Amino acid sequence: MSRLIAVTETGTRRPEWIGIGRVLRWLRTLRDDLCTARPDPLPPSVWLRWLPHGVLCVAAIGITIGGVAQFQHNGHLGAGLASLLGFAAGGAVLLAMWRPVLAWWLSTGSMLVAALTLHGRLGATPVVVFTWPWTVAGMIAQLLVLLLLALRVRVRVAVEALAVTVLVTWLLDGVWGAPPHQSTSVVTVVLSVIVVALGTALRGRREARAELGRQASLTEEERSRRTLLEERSRIARELHDVVAHHMSVISIQAQVAPHLVENPPDELRENLEGIRHNALEALAELRRVLGVLRSESPDEDAPDDPGTSPHSPQPTLDRLDALVENTRAAGLTVTTRITGERRPMQSGVELSAYRIVQEALSNVLRHAPGASAHVEIEYMAYGLLLSVANSRPTRPAPPSPGAGHGLLGMRERAVMLGGSLTAGPREGGGYRIFAELPATAPGAGLVPGRTAGPTAESTTGTVRALDPKDDRA
Repeated sequence: MSRLIAVTETGTRRPEWIGIGRVLRWLRTLRDDLCTARPDPLPPSVWLRWLPHGVLCVAAIGITIGGVAQFQHNGHLGAGLASLLGFAAGGAVLLAMWRPVLAWWLSTGSMLVAALTLHGRLGATPVVVFTWPWTVAGMIAQLLVLLLLALRVRVRVAVEALAVTVLVTWLLDGVWGAPPHQSTSVVTVVLSVIVVALGTALRGRREARAELGRQASLTEEERSRRTLLEERSRIARELHDVVAHHMSVISIQAQVAPHLVENPPDELRENLEGIRHNALEALAELRRVLGVLRSESPDEDAPDDPGTSPHSPQPTLDRLDALVENTRAAGLTVTTRITGERRPMQSGVELSAYRIVQEALSNVLRHAPGASAHVEIEYMAYGLLLSVANSRPTRPAPPSPGAGHGLLGMRERAVMLGGSLTAGPREGGGYRIFAELPATAPGAGLVPGRTAGPTAESTTGTVRALDPKDDRA
């Protein structure tokens, strides 16, 4: 080994040692690829299920019967040896369904034993010209084994098995030779190359389809994640406006408060000045965050809705009638019902309730053409109940260009406030979205299942979609 790593005076390896090292590495690779018995089961076909396994079992039986008959009658071998060689060829086909590399060794080895055994018997019976070095049954078995091998191992391993098959065939028929016989060398080599090429192509196609499926799954996950982040960013921008309004009020009140007290003490002035200073700093931080959240093209948010302009106040339930009036031209009949003691609620609750109703009506228009919608809002002591239901559509819905995650945004808004949102088909057809929004802190209890009381306001109009996102089926 010391001679193999010898170097010249300049410190470089000699060319002959480099060549020997490459050969040794190739032999080690060949040993690792072909000297293995690891299982590699043949997977069932997607459409035909276990039919390929049945076909291979029938082929193995035929190869065994044909091989035994050929060895006994044409090769004049004993029943025991003929049966052993015939069962080896057929068993190799069965074994290839689980351990293709080991099956290839069995098929090649049985061929080699049969060729060596029959070599001295060739020409002993002039009437019969024997096929050699591959019998017909052995050749068919080898082709099936190579096909199953190429379908399930790497291309390098399949090419190595093919090269060894060609090399053994050439050494037997081309170098060693035999008395007059019917040579099967050329046919076996040509068909083996075709079979390996076919198996490799099918394996590559299967792997490409699997990779395409994985990429499609990853793309759908990334699309869902991006849509969720976009919706959260939109909610954050809207909440910024709400929080900024309250912080501005706090700052103004802290500035005015000292003038409302005669001779206010210095401690009070300092505290109020500190409150105003902190409020202004909070507004500045909010403005920096908003600069990050704002999209590069603000007009893309919702150009058809004047309430979603980047510089307009965020909408509340007071603008529900305007929402209906502004979108009446699309032809969707909508009935609204408001019950309970109508009162102002927290800005976040009002904004989320408005957006949920807006998105729900957009879903009805997009996915239920010809249906009518009913919006029900109930004010309770504990919060707000929203219900948007539609009847069965009268015609199929056209393909929607939306991202398909509108319900996701509605649930995000409800959960953010400590509420909940459910959506699903109605009995008798149609769809219903029901949301519970607490009036105060997250986690405040709501009374589920409340229905509208007898006193209600009702309006009828037409409405069209404003938000391009939806995920309703």
